[in-house]
Amino acid sequence: MTNMGVDGVGDAAGGTQNATEREVSQEQSYVDVLYGRLDDIRSRAEMTLDDLRRSSSSNTPAGRAEKDAFDALHTERLAQLGAVEDRLVFGRLDMTGGERRYVGRIGMSDEAQLQLLVDWRAPAAAAFYQATAASPSGVARRRHLATRGRTVTGIDDELLDASGLNADDLTTVTGDGALMTALTEHRTGKMRDIVATLQSEQDEIVRAPLTGVLVVQGGPGTGKTAVALHRAAYLLYTHRERIAKSGVLVVGPSPVFLRYIERVLPSLGETGVVLSTPGQIFPGVEATKVDRPEVAVLKGDLRMARVIREAVRQRQLLLPKPIPMSLDGDQITLRPAAVAEARSRARQNGRPHNEARNTFVKHLLDDLAGQLARSRRLENDPETRQDLIPELRDSIDVRREINLRWMPLSAESFLDKLFSSPARLRAAAEGKLSKAESRLLLRESGSPWTQADMPLLDEVAELIGADVTVSATAARERARAAAERAEAVRYAQGVLQMSGEASAMMTADMLADRFEGPGGSLTVAERARDDRTWTYGHVVVDEAQEVSPMFWRTLARRVPTRSMTVVGDLAQTSSAAGATTWAEALDTIAKDRWRVAELTVNYRTPAKIMRPAAAMLTTEGISVRLPESAREGDWDPSRFRVGRTTDELVQAVLEALTADDKALGGGQFAVILSREAVNGEVSERVRKSLLAPEFAVPAERVSVLSVDDVKGLEYDAVTVVDPAGIIAASRRGASDLYVALTRPTQRLSIVHHGDLPEGLDGRS
Repeated sequence: MTNMGVDGVGDAAGGTQNATEREVSQEQSYVDVLYGRLDDIRSRAEMTLDDLRRSSSSNTPAGRAEKDAFDALHTERLAQLGAVEDRLVFGRLDMTGGERRYVGRIGMSDEAQLQLLVDWRAPAAAAFYQATAASPSGVARRRHLATRGRTVTGIDDELLDASGLNADDLTTVTGDGALMTALTEHRTGKMRDIVATLQSEQDEIVRAPLTGVLVVQGGPGTGKTAVALHRAAYLLYTHRERIAKSGVLVVGPSPVFLRYIERVLPSLGETGVVLSTPGQIFPGVEATKVDRPEVAVLKGDLRMARVIREAVRQRQLLLPKPIPMSLDGDQITLRPAAVAEARSRARQNGRPHNEARNTFVKHLLDDLAGQLARSRRLENDPETRQDLIPELRDSIDVRREINLRWMPLSAESFLDKLFSSPARLRAAAEGKLSKAESRLLLRESGSPWTQADMPLLDEVAELIGADVTVSATAARERARAAAERAEAVRYAQGVLQMSGEASAMMTADMLADRFEGPGGSLTVAERARDDRTWTYGHVVVDEAQEVSPMFWRTLARRVPTRSMTVVGDLAQTSSAAGATTWAEALDTIAKDRWRVAELTVNYRTPAKIMRPAAAMLTTEGISVRLPESAREGDWDPSRFRVGRTTDELVQAVLEALTADDKALGGGQFAVILSREAVNGEVSERVRKSLLAPEFAVPAERVSVLSVDDVKGLEYDAVTVVDPAGIIAASRRGASDLYVALTRPTQRLSIVHHGDLPEGLDGRS
C-alpha cells in the first residue's frame, strides 16, 4: 500500500519534474506516510489515555491499578515517539531483488504487519552501514535522506551494484555525499547522533558482542564517543531483557562533556542511562577539585587499596588489659582473650566491617552474659541467660567499651580522619608507602574532596559496608520493596500482553518503573544513580586513557560481568595517573577478557591541521599513529605572534575569532588555555570582551575553556593560546596541547609569544 502511494506521486509529477526532483517528491511522500503513521500511533495512545481517565472502572482499586498501568504504558510510548521524531527516517536500501527497505530511528509496521520502517539497530538494517562496492551484501543502491522537520530537503545515493538497478533507476542517482555534508555543517554546541552516517568500521564496533571489555582506540575525530553511545543504544535494543532492568552507565571526563553528549541517547530512543563524571561516581559527593599531579598519581596507585584495607583493620582493636565493669552490683569483665576471639570470628566471615561488627558484638555480649549469669547463679538456665543480653545492651559502660574496640564507620568520616591524622596514616601505610609518600596524602580535616578521592571513598565503602545503625531497617525496606517490585513486574507483563505493546522499545521492568507508586516511581537510571552498590548491565568509559588503576577498581564493581565499552586514545593521555598501554589499564580487572578495535579515519579534523599537531607530538617524543583525515581542509593554521602583555594577547584572540566568524559565517568557537591560565587575566578579559556590544561574534557561540575541559569536544574553529605554556604546565603537557589542537572541524588559530613548539612553526 505504501509503495503504491509513493510511486503514484512520482508518476503524477513526472511530466513537470526532472528525475532528481521526482525522486525527492517520492521520498517526501514516503516521509508523509511515516509521519502520518507516527501521528496515528500518538493519537491512538492519547485517545487511550483519555478513555482510561474517563473509565468508570477507575473508581475501584483494581480499576485504578489497571488505569495507572495503561496510563504509564502509553505515556512511556508517547515519550519514546517524541524522542525520535526528528529525522525519523534517514535512509533507504534498494536491494538487488527489487526490495526496498527504509531505515530510521525506530521500527514501524502497518496494521497488516508490513514493515514500513526498519529500526537502524535491527539486523535488516545492518547492510545500510556495512555494504560496500566490494561487498555489496545484496544492496544495489544506498540512499541517504536529508530532512528538516518533516520535509525532505535532499537525497544522496551510493551505487554499490549497478547491475541490480534498471535503466530508470540509474537516471536518478544524485547527491554530494551525506557524510561530507554532515562533516562541514556548523556545530551547535551539542553532540549530534551519527545514526544516518555511521561508517562501516564504526558500525562493526557498534554491533560487536555484548560480553567482555571492548576497547575502542582511535585518534582525534574518529568518532569514538559517538560510536560508544550508538553501541549503548544498540545493546539496549538487542539485549533489552538483560540490560534494561539494570541500566547503562556512561562515564565522561567532565560536566562540560556530559552536557555536550546528553541529547544523543534520547535522540536514539534510549533514556535508561546514567551519565557521570569521575567526580560524581560516589553518590552524595561531587568532587571538582583536582590534586597536584604527584598526589593524584599516588591516590590512583593500587597500593592505596592495601593502605585502606589496613586502616580499616586497625579500627578493629584488641584489648591490652581486662576492663572491670559493674552492672546493678554484679561484677563483670571485658576480657582481652574474649575480644581477641570475637575479632577473629568477625574477620573470618569475610563480611564488611560494619556487618562483621554484629558477630564481634554478639560474641562479647555472650561472654559477658555468661559472667553475669554465673554471678547471679543462672548459668544452668540458658533461656534466662539470653534475657540478660538486652540488659547488657542498655548498659552505657558495656556499649562504650565494646564500641571502642570496633566502632561503626562511615566512608567519608573514615577517610577524612585517615588523611588528617599523621599517626593513623603512618600506621596504615607502613611497608606499603614511603614516608615521603605518606606525607603527600596528609591534609587538614574537612578539606574538599578531590576527583582522585572518589575511588578511595568507594574502596572504603566497599570494605566497611552499610551503617549498622540503619542496616536492619534498610534490610526490611529492601525486602518489602523487592516484593512490591516483583508484583509490579508481573502486573506489567500482563498489561503488555493485553495491550499488544510488548516490543524492543518496552519491557515489563521499564513499564513497572512507571506505576509502582510514589515510593517506587523512580526510573532505573534514578535508582542506580543514588545506589553505590548498583550493578549495571553495561558501562561505557570515555577518555579511558585518563583513568587511574584505583578508579578501574571502582568501575569493575559497577559491572561484575565486565561488559564494557572503553573509549580512548593513548596519545591523548594527559593525567599523570593515566595509562600508557591498555594492558596496564585493564589487565588488573579483566585479564584475557578485553579486546581492541581501532578506528582509523578522522572525520573531524582536516589534514592541514592534523599534520602539524602530529608533528609537534612526535618532536616531543610521543609516538602516534595518525588517523587518516577524511578531508584535506580549506585553511592552514593561522599564527598570531604577539608580545607578552595581556592587551596584545587578548587583542590577538579577538582578531582570530573575528576572522573565523567572517570566514565561516557562523558556528561554534573555542578559546583554549592551560589549566592555570583559564582562571587568569587573559581569560577574564576575553570573556568580558565577548559581552561588549561592539564585538561582532555573539558570546553564546564562544567557549573559553581549559585543556582539561575540551576532551571529547569539537568546534568549528579553535584558538589555542600559548602552546608552549600548555606544554610546560604539566608532565604530559604535549598530550594536552595535542588535544587542544585537534578540536576544530574547520579552522585553527595559534596565539603565542616567543618561539612555537617544533612542528607548529610551519617549517615542517
